Amino acid sequence: MVEVYVSGMGIDPISQMPIVVLKSKEDDNLALPIWIGVFEANNIVMNMQGMDSPRPMTYDLIKNILTSTGYMVKMVTIDSVENNTYIATIHLQNSKLPTEELAIDSRPSDAINIALRFDAPIYVNRDLFSNSADIEIQDDLNVTEEDLRSWIENIKPEDFEKNI
Repeated sequence: MVEVYVSGMGIDPISQMPIVVLKSKEDDNLALPIWIGVFEANNIVMNMQGMDSPRPMTYDLIKNILTSTGYMVKMVTIDSVENNTYIATIHLQNSKLPTEELAIDSRPSDAINIALRFDAPIYVNRDLFSNSADIEIQDDLNVTEEDLRSWIENIKPEDFEKNI
């Protein structure tokens, strides 16, 4: 497993869907782009920019539930790819019983959002980087809040039909 960080967000020029880019903390040449949904992308951007919502958003609610029941996120892992879909796991630890750990199946976008809220490490199976070796990651993929807001304002219901 390779520890990664959220390097930035981008928009796929063909599908117009958001991409989160994870880069290795040890080797910036190892990058993994993951196509995600609009809601998940918006939450990642809001969290990374320190923006707060007046009421708890979904991932904030999940954090509140886990914390109030005595669990913390130990780490999240992006483990494999099956049928062109990445598989992730959220690893929980009971703060009152440290030997009690749970592994929860997750979409990577949800796992990343939850990891960011708990300041938990994110790991990627090293083999997954070879799957993305042919994809060129540009350093200018960062999307500003204004870019994302404009994109969200212009999205149409039909844009979601191709992903259903």
